[in-house]
Amino acid sequence: MSSPATPTASHPVAAGVARLRDQVADLNQTPVWSMTPTETAQALGDATRLRAQADELTLRLAAHAEATQVGLDTGATTTAVHWANTTRQTQRETASKMKLAKALEHHETVAEALAKGVILTDQAQVIVEAVDALPEGLQPQVRLEARAHLLAQAAHHDAKALRILGRRILDVLAPEVGEAQEAKALEVEERRAEQKARLTLHDDGHGTTYGRFQVPTHVADRFRKQLGAIANPKAGGEGSSPHGMGLALIEYVQRYPTDGLPQSGGMDATVVVTMTLETLMGGLKAAQLDTGTRISPALARTLACQAGVIPTVLGTRSQVLDLGRKARFHTKAQRIAMAVQHGGCYAEGCERPSAWCEAHHLTPWSQGGDTTVEDGALLCRRHHTLAHRPHYDMTQLPGGKVAFTKRE
Repeated sequence: MSSPATPTASHPVAAGVARLRDQVADLNQTPVWSMTPTETAQALGDATRLRAQADELTLRLAAHAEATQVGLDTGATTTAVHWANTTRQTQRETASKMKLAKALEHHETVAEALAKGVILTDQAQVIVEAVDALPEGLQPQVRLEARAHLLAQAAHHDAKALRILGRRILDVLAPEVGEAQEAKALEVEERRAEQKARLTLHDDGHGTTYGRFQVPTHVADRFRKQLGAIANPKAGGEGSSPHGMGLALIEYVQRYPTDGLPQSGGMDATVVVTMTLETLMGGLKAAQLDTGTRISPALARTLACQAGVIPTVLGTRSQVLDLGRKARFHTKAQRIAMAVQHGGCYAEGCERPSAWCEAHHLTPWSQGGDTTVEDGALLCRRHHTLAHRPHYDMTQLPGGKVAFTKRE
């Protein structure tokens, strides 16, 4: 961009813009440290409005440049491209500004409000888009009233809130039309959102998988509420921080009933954990899921206790010694009985409710433990994990609870 210079153009607008650049350049060299808080607040507000007024002038010039085909004689494909090239803006940005510039030509009251600094540029864009999005066939007076209403609301709302008001403007001016229009718009929006649904997962090779998803907002609302219920500290969760919600997602996946999922290739969503007998009984050899993922022996023993997971135990020559059956896991009735008896997690001092717990064999199943209420206990995910870690001891206390102690 060229630096400020003394105006040499003859047209008042061109000359005035050049003078303004010189004046602003002088202001930019003036220190502000001596300004009082009151002066600073006033100047900040005035500078913001000045920016809006400058934007209106810029957009009006852009519209005139488009009408007079500025830049096309230099080989530029459009005036917006020429504008981008000469001012070092992106073509996407100048195209967006050019679209607003053209729209303002049909919304004189909005352009006037922007020129006076009464509204800001993003507010002007929201108002224009909201009025232009009104359905065809409306009385012209309704459009005028909609524009006037939104201009008045701009004094009290920022662009984000104004956009929400704009989408529901017919509820104020023409309720009978607004209801039908909203229903139609929502149907289109929901259908488009479903068509754009995406989920991608990426394994970084170091035990962590990253994911991105795109789902309809109403589905995300339900998902957020479900995870929020799990993450709620009152229910034993870690709160709604990113880490807490991540832990809630882990809990959500681990607890989802596999018998409620459709089968694929004759198999449901059961996870198969392959491990050696030594691993099951406390060894240190890693196990493997049927997806090919390697997991620690502690996690393998934890998964072997969960419903929807089948432990496949191998001998020293990798022959299948035993293929666990879901029937070996505690039934719903047994879980209810343990919930009534224990009232929640069986670990001393843990207040997590029974709905958040997993059934655990007090006498390990690999060591002949029975799947009974008497030899079972409900443990929350954290304590169930500790129960299968080799560097933790689980001790049954006289009162019936269990305690965990880390080995030295």
